[in-house]
Amino acid sequence: MNKQALNLVTSLVSFRHGDNKHKALPWLMAAMLAFVSLNASASEDEKSPSAHARAMKIDSSVVTEHETKILGKRVKYSATTGTQPAWNSKDEAVATLFYTYYQRTDVKENTERPLIISFNGGPGSASVWMHVAYTGPRILNIDDEGYPVQPYGVQTNPYSILDVADIVFVNPVNTGYSRVLPKADGSMPSQDEQQKMFFGVNADISYLADWVNTFVTRNNRWRSPKYLIGESYGTTRVSGLALELQNRQWMYLNGVVLVSPTDIGIERNGPVKAANRLPYFAAAAWYHNKLEPELQNKDLTELLPEVEDFTINKLIPALAKGGFIGEAEKRAVLKQMARYSGLSETSIAQNNLDVSTAFFWKDLLRDEGKTLGRLDSRYLGIDAKQSGDRPDYWAELTSWLHSFTPAINYYLREELNYKTDIKYNMFGNVHPWDRSNNQTGENLRLAMAQNPYLNVMIQAGYYDGATNYFDAKYTMWQLDQSGNLKDRLSFKGYRSGHMMYLRRDDLKQSNQDLREFIQASTPVKGAPAMYKR
Repeated sequence: MNKQALNLVTSLVSFRHGDNKHKALPWLMAAMLAFVSLNASASEDEKSPSAHARAMKIDSSVVTEHETKILGKRVKYSATTGTQPAWNSKDEAVATLFYTYYQRTDVKENTERPLIISFNGGPGSASVWMHVAYTGPRILNIDDEGYPVQPYGVQTNPYSILDVADIVFVNPVNTGYSRVLPKADGSMPSQDEQQKMFFGVNADISYLADWVNTFVTRNNRWRSPKYLIGESYGTTRVSGLALELQNRQWMYLNGVVLVSPTDIGIERNGPVKAANRLPYFAAAAWYHNKLEPELQNKDLTELLPEVEDFTINKLIPALAKGGFIGEAEKRAVLKQMARYSGLSETSIAQNNLDVSTAFFWKDLLRDEGKTLGRLDSRYLGIDAKQSGDRPDYWAELTSWLHSFTPAINYYLREELNYKTDIKYNMFGNVHPWDRSNNQTGENLRLAMAQNPYLNVMIQAGYYDGATNYFDAKYTMWQLDQSGNLKDRLSFKGYRSGHMMYLRRDDLKQSNQDLREFIQASTPVKGAPAMYKR
């Protein structure tokens, strides 16, 4: 209790004690109002952080107005940057999530206008990558292949999907400016408590579904067609969210986009895991001119189906035989693997036909003293030694952080006017991450089965060595083994890596693919969500 307020009440009541009750009433009322005002003020002071502590506002927003050109046409839009609480089952704010919401303003109403809810991955990565390099109205300054240039900053994205859909970029807990909140008593939740609330496959999906519900409600978007897009681990997130939103929040989607997807809980171990790398090896080797002339002279999209066919029909069966494979068959497989991968038969034989991606990144250009990037093998690195079986560092990631970090910090503060001393976490502390009971692929299949409106598109870069494109195809094939949903599943490949949109030509094409996916999966007015006999 605030002592100043209590003393004021006591003195006022004592001073008027001799008056009758009617005369004393105004004084009592004044005393009570003073008590409430002063005590409320004190409560705020007691709950607020001390002057020397940095803290994010639990609930905040800043709105700015903008104009741009998309596909040559003028588009006006607002950008709302802010924080919105995440609640627990007791309706207590346990975290605050930072978001950026782009809404086209030169349209009459948004009831029929799609809403895209965008997540990146990690887990532990901010929603920065797709925000300022893919779908948003502003993208970072890079060259046409995706490499950093100075001065750092952002430029107009002439291919953004903002012309056909509004977009909100969400930063999960501990990423971007999003943070865990203290408990009511001011203490921070323990690491175990935080993990149970936020840091695991299913905890992540649960609290984010509730957050999305709040966002959609606050912004009056319940009538809008809704889409989820996730990149990398974000594909695990949105695959799980599709069913969680549907069955726990009663929010039905029109589409889910998986950009450079993980396995989403669909196992591909043993021979399948080892064999599925070969088409990616072939793509990277082709890019670096390491294939024999007959293959090198083919276009990439002509070469890859040939490698995929060999992988499925020859390599997987050969690996399944293990050490009991016949010598002639092993020699034939070795020869073809070397031909398609650019590696030597000796290197492949020494790895028992099971060549790891790390070894490939180190070995393909070993004689040139260069290593390949992991997430995008167009990027090159230099190691301390040419020997070894894995690169010293990931050349592509250092390049991306080089350009993304200054761009997002500049953009949020100076163009979107969101100012805070909190550090923007490109990667936040979310570990240990609980990966148990990952049923997100099955959840996505079930969401599609339950919802005839729901469509899924996969986007992948041919030079991505972390979540390779052939694994993405395999995931799509295995998502629904009945084949009954395949007319609502589609795959798009690009001549770049994990973040295929960094390459200018792929930025244009991938956004157009998104635009067409949104338009095709938004049903005509009055079309029922039903299966026909």
